[in-house]
Amino acid sequence: MVCGGHVCSKNSLCALNILYCMVSLLMIGAVAWGKWLGMVSSIRVVAAVMGVGIFLLLVALVGLCGALKHHQVLLFFYMIILFLVFVLQFSVSCACLALNKEQQNHLLEVGWNKSEATQRDVEKTLNCCGFSSFDSNSTCAASCFRSSPIMQEHAGKVLRFVGGVGLFFSFTEIFGVWLAHKYRNTKDPRSNPGAFL
Repeated sequence: MVCGGHVCSKNSLCALNILYCMVSLLMIGAVAWGKWLGMVSSIRVVAAVMGVGIFLLLVALVGLCGALKHHQVLLFFYMIILFLVFVLQFSVSCACLALNKEQQNHLLEVGWNKSEATQRDVEKTLNCCGFSSFDSNSTCAASCFRSSPIMQEHAGKVLRFVGGVGLFFSFTEIFGVWLAHKYRNTKDPRSNPGAFL
């Protein structure tokens, strides 16, 4: 059997969707673990990451069922959804990699001013007080009161890491779209030779 045929495409698509299932379960588990340990107190962050993890799990299960059963409709919707996710993730990843220092600081300041729960989480995690300076009349969750702009120092590294990981997974998604399209249009050699699909 030549790789690129029906069986190889099916096995590759199944392997890719099993990888997506594992990544989604890892995301859900990591955010649940972070919430349980008290590392993240913002319910919005927890809900957003859980939502993305559950969405990825559902998409992967649709792709896995479509690949195992060679189901045309499931594979079609899987391709469409995965392509839309690719466009969104590719755009966000490129934006993360393209932000300059001034844009990073503006984005961080907007996020900082939006939620007090996020402020407490960041202060506790990075062990710093305040965004760029510390007001002695405000409270701080850090164990020591230093006011250096640590957040700005780490923002570039985090955005490059997130952008790189997102870019990598966006290319696996476009590979999944191509593989699903190829597999969807192949004839199952075990089926009736007179029928196309």
